[in-house]
Amino acid sequence: MKLVLFYHSLISDWNHGNAHFLRGVVSELLDRGHDVHVYEPEDAWSLTNLLAERGEAAIGDFEATFPELRSTRYDAKSLDLDAALQDADVVIVHEWNEPQWISRIGERADRLGCTALFHDTHHRSVTDAGTMATIDLSHYDGVLAFGQAVADQYIRQGWAARAWVWHEAADLRRFKPLPHPKSRNDLVWIGNWGDDERSAELSEFLIEPVKQLGLSASAYGVRYPRHALGLLREAGIDYRGWLPNHLVPETFARHRCTVHVPRQTYTNQLHGIPTIRMFEALACGIPLISAPWQDAEALFRPGIDYLVANNGGEMQRHLRAVLTDAALAESLVRQGLETIRARHSCAHRVDELLNILTSLRAQPVRRSAAGGLA
Repeated sequence: MKLVLFYHSLISDWNHGNAHFLRGVVSELLDRGHDVHVYEPEDAWSLTNLLAERGEAAIGDFEATFPELRSTRYDAKSLDLDAALQDADVVIVHEWNEPQWISRIGERADRLGCTALFHDTHHRSVTDAGTMATIDLSHYDGVLAFGQAVADQYIRQGWAARAWVWHEAADLRRFKPLPHPKSRNDLVWIGNWGDDERSAELSEFLIEPVKQLGLSASAYGVRYPRHALGLLREAGIDYRGWLPNHLVPETFARHRCTVHVPRQTYTNQLHGIPTIRMFEALACGIPLISAPWQDAEALFRPGIDYLVANNGGEMQRHLRAVLTDAALAESLVRQGLETIRARHSCAHRVDELLNILTSLRAQPVRRSAAGGLA
């Protein structure tokens, strides 16, 4: 089967958490013998920022790390869309594309007889619903949403006639427990600061507990403003900047635990959607403690796969317990790995995608966003 994927970037993971999942899914599809072509804008903001920070060597690092993965960088004004979609069975378009371009790809895919799916991995369906409402999905067969709450929003708003839940997951080819050195730091945080969407939460569940407990800690990520860097410094947290996603497993191996701090939108509105960092941590076998979030879809086993801290005080108590109780730490590692390997690998998600495509072949009628026949 030939699949053509239009995503923000395969090459860059700079402030682009979905790159892990995309790379894992493409690798899995290729391993199963499918013909996969990935297109990314030549001016994608993630790659632009990565090149500005690290130069062309970053692309060489990607190519050396992922020899099976290649993408075509394009300019939407000059790309021959008919040639790109020639003989394609399926086209999947990521929500970070421009609305008019999304609509144009869907229309062309419809005319050429391709199955077309729209993939949403962000919170804009609720935080920027006005923009999302302008995207014409009438030529798409449905939406792949990375959580039930997002899928429900598409149906509720009449933006699409069909939506399937397609959660992110871990690429177990690369995300797995690694041998750890005898001497390890206590805690590592891997995540971007962003637009103050979780500033208070990071202070309560990361910075203050590290400071109060006097832990040896490191932080990786981008878009940290000056005041945030000051807070890390005051807490004794070593800020180390951007971390290539493929180096996350060995970074986890050099630390004894990690924390998960979801953004406010996922805590308050889009229940049931964790960040990719939870899948990464559990797959790598590092004890995880999470700030509160509602696992509405029962993806994990709170208290078994990971610990939940409802406030900063609980975070301190859980961190102290994990760092002093070897049996507890070992149990969290074992149980978290069990859940990831049983339910949340990119191989599982490819199985889900292929099942969706099979169901569409059985019911091929495409419906417009308003629910009528296209």
